[in-house]
Amino acid sequence: MKFSVGYQLRERDEETFLSIVKSYKERIAEVYFPWIDIPSGRGSLTNNGGYIDWSAQSILVSELRAIKEMGIKLDLLLNGNCYGADSMSENLSNKILSVLEYLESEGCEVDVVTTASPAIAYMVKNHFPNMEVRASVNMRIGTVKGMEYAKHLFDSFYICRDFNRDFDRIKELKSWADTNGKGLYILANSGCMRECSFQTFHDNLVAHNEDVMKNRNIKGFLPYACWNYIKDGKNWASVLQNTWIRPEDVYHYEPYVSMMKLATRMHTLPRMVIDAYAKAEFRGNLLDLLEPGFGPAFAPFVLDNDKFPKDWFEKTSSCNKNCEQCNYCKSVLGKVITEG
Repeated sequence: MKFSVGYQLRERDEETFLSIVKSYKERIAEVYFPWIDIPSGRGSLTNNGGYIDWSAQSILVSELRAIKEMGIKLDLLLNGNCYGADSMSENLSNKILSVLEYLESEGCEVDVVTTASPAIAYMVKNHFPNMEVRASVNMRIGTVKGMEYAKHLFDSFYICRDFNRDFDRIKELKSWADTNGKGLYILANSGCMRECSFQTFHDNLVAHNEDVMKNRNIKGFLPYACWNYIKDGKNWASVLQNTWIRPEDVYHYEPYVSMMKLATRMHTLPRMVIDAYAKAEFRGNLLDLLEPGFGPAFAPFVLDNDKFPKDWFEKTSSCNKNCEQCNYCKSVLGKVITEG
């Protein structure tokens, strides 16, 4: 399995992301990255409460150039859930096209654009017909119908993470993708709750994060379903019912996807995450691999990855996901949870 890993601008006293990529270059197919001032599926790369890191662009371009020279593809991430009044404007189109042209002039030619916007997909396809355009996991496309509607705009698709453990569905999507000459990929280590009812709201908050943070916001309101829900220890088993894939189970997906995306853009230990999936083995707190990881919510307890039962993959990849009438994940939680 090859991996797509998310670029992050590291602090000056930290190991550079380029150094991490060099260590695993044989297993990394792509590095995905946001641009400096265009909304994406996470917060700004450079703006921290109004403080701008003006060195960020030169560092980003320098590292991307070095990554490109290693033969690793570059994937520009334009997967903000909302671009406001600019959502299908020529202004947004011109901005994106100028970024693509600039990166090419700097030796960082983009191979893939991943977006949650049909308008951006259309813009890129019209101006760069040979560039791969990929549907973001944030589009939540998990059916043949969903791919059919968008096949004129997208060359490849991330599977809706809610179906990561549904192999009948994955096989169906793979068959359609192969028949239609489309790529199919999957996100491995999302900590997000399966079928999260807050996702659209949260994605919109992130897209408008810079404006949201300027406001005097409601006191006491936590906009994340996950953190609210797992404050109650009675709900901890739901974390096991989510969409993440253990490093040890990656090989099961090899017949269906040629590349897995690893969420590392905001992770405090990206090397650890990449190492675990590259080696298909992890000894430690499973929560530490996920983004978000929920470690503080479980503390002082951890989920010992070594203690998952041998039938874990078989059970969770073939069940009917009717969690209200099943006790399996609750029983596994009792086996893997450890004070540490």
